[in-house]
Amino acid sequence: MRDIFKRTHMCGTLRSHDVDGQVVLNGWIQKRRNLGGLIFCDLRDKTGIVQVVFDDKIPAELFEKADSLRSEYVVGIQGVVKERQAKNPDLPTGDIEVFATDLIIYSQADTPPIYIKDHDKVDENLRLKYRYLDLRKNKMQNNLQFRHQVTKVAREYYDSQGFTEVETPMLINPTPEGARDYLVPSRVHPGEFYALPQSPQMFKQLLMVGGTDRYMQIVKCFRDEDLRADRQPEFTQIDLEMSFVDIDDVIEIQEGFMKKLFRDVMDTEIETPFPRLSYDEAMERYGSDKPDTRFGFELKKLNELVQNTEFPVFRNALDSNGDVRGICINGGGNLFSRKDIDKFTEAIRSYGAKGLVWIKKGVDEITSSVNKFFSKEELEELLAVFKAQEGDLVLIAADKKKVVFDSLGFLRRDIAGKMGLLDDNQFNFLWVVDFPLYEYDEETQRFYAMHHPFTSPKLEDIPLLDAEPEKVRAKAYDIVLNGVELGGGSIRIHDRTLQRKMFEVLGLTEEECQRKFGFLLEAFRYGTPPHGGLAYGLDRLVMLLTGENSIREVIAFPKNQSAQCMVSDAPSPAGEEQLEELGIKLRN
Repeated sequence: MRDIFKRTHMCGTLRSHDVDGQVVLNGWIQKRRNLGGLIFCDLRDKTGIVQVVFDDKIPAELFEKADSLRSEYVVGIQGVVKERQAKNPDLPTGDIEVFATDLIIYSQADTPPIYIKDHDKVDENLRLKYRYLDLRKNKMQNNLQFRHQVTKVAREYYDSQGFTEVETPMLINPTPEGARDYLVPSRVHPGEFYALPQSPQMFKQLLMVGGTDRYMQIVKCFRDEDLRADRQPEFTQIDLEMSFVDIDDVIEIQEGFMKKLFRDVMDTEIETPFPRLSYDEAMERYGSDKPDTRFGFELKKLNELVQNTEFPVFRNALDSNGDVRGICINGGGNLFSRKDIDKFTEAIRSYGAKGLVWIKKGVDEITSSVNKFFSKEELEELLAVFKAQEGDLVLIAADKKKVVFDSLGFLRRDIAGKMGLLDDNQFNFLWVVDFPLYEYDEETQRFYAMHHPFTSPKLEDIPLLDAEPEKVRAKAYDIVLNGVELGGGSIRIHDRTLQRKMFEVLGLTEEECQRKFGFLLEAFRYGTPPHGGLAYGLDRLVMLLTGENSIREVIAFPKNQSAQCMVSDAPSPAGEEQLEELGIKLRN
């Protein structure tokens, strides 16, 4: 009796050239079928499935053992590869099968609570609760393998470009990064807390001060924020920083990475350099700072054309310094009904929009939701702005600029998806550059850094810092693919005088600066090289390249939408003794 069969092949790798060869396989039983004198089993491992046959030529004891097999039993099989008589063209191993000569049952299995098959449509929380079963699916194993390949290429490429992989601390001082920190109480220092890093931003800048020159890290980051399909409380970045560089240097390195990544893991050649759009142009044309350029439907501004209108919706928007803009859906007039347009209107309410004006161009007539406010000639003038053709649908939003941009930016991509225009085999890269350095918050009546307070302004805009900070552009850049931000970064401030001015505009006192950024500012006193960097969202990158719709599909053990780990039941209450040791008392 043997404890284990030493594997010679993986299940999904066997092909016709292996016929007549002796093989040893290990894996899980997908299913078993007893046809009397023949027992067929589908054996599965992470590479795929192969059919195994037990016939009446083997010893009766072995045949009886094979008949006891059930789904998810873990087994080892010895056998001979034979050409399959009834081939299965839908299976990579469908030309062959393995006639078993020996069998070990390593462990039996109860009936699993979820099916081990792709696209089973089971509730996601149940999938996450039994994630170790869910991971047995070929799709999930393929996703993990793909993610491994992406990280492998990243390490190889950045190593070839002179980057050093350096680990940065997981327990740090709480810092303002935009989202809430996860706090970790200190037993050694009662009443004091570490924070889990939202990013390694300050430490990678310290590495530049320390002379590392080029740094990279595949690093865990943590943000306590509301979740959605492309967010997790813990996520992974490909994090980068470089000394003595400007924007073009950073971009050139990243385009080289993308070129290698697509060649090595997608078997696809992409063209570089990627187009660049300023932030203003991206918003004006697409209503988004991460535009999808695989289709048209670009925004058109109508303010001047309707400046004398008495139509209340347009009038109110213009009088409050807002915008009137629209998009033209080519062929949409024939595709979308009034009921569909009502659904579009409802969808954009979450962006603050109050309504949507529609105009359809027919063969001999123009129909719209505003016929009683506009003459046929005026409607034709509006349609002419979009060069609308017969059968086209124009959708117009009027509100504050942000509401209009957000609403139409969402609609153009949502409708393109409904029309089947989002080709997953088309890869439209671009860089968005020249972001505003600051954004103004009406509620608090103050400026905030759009990225972070160490982002450098464009040198020609520095004179505007005192009088018109809202016009200052940042040396910041995002890399975008098919409407998804893959990563972003900036050139950092390395001049102490300029850094103080940045803090001044943000309304930070010297005391606040020292409390929040003191250790970094202290380091900057001792010689700081010009530097800049970028971070990719690894989960999001892998999600996009695998064609998934949620980053949970490319993370081994993700949290659900309530930030819970369904496998380990985290978070969970801590014991009284542990809380007392940490000096923490819970409120009732």
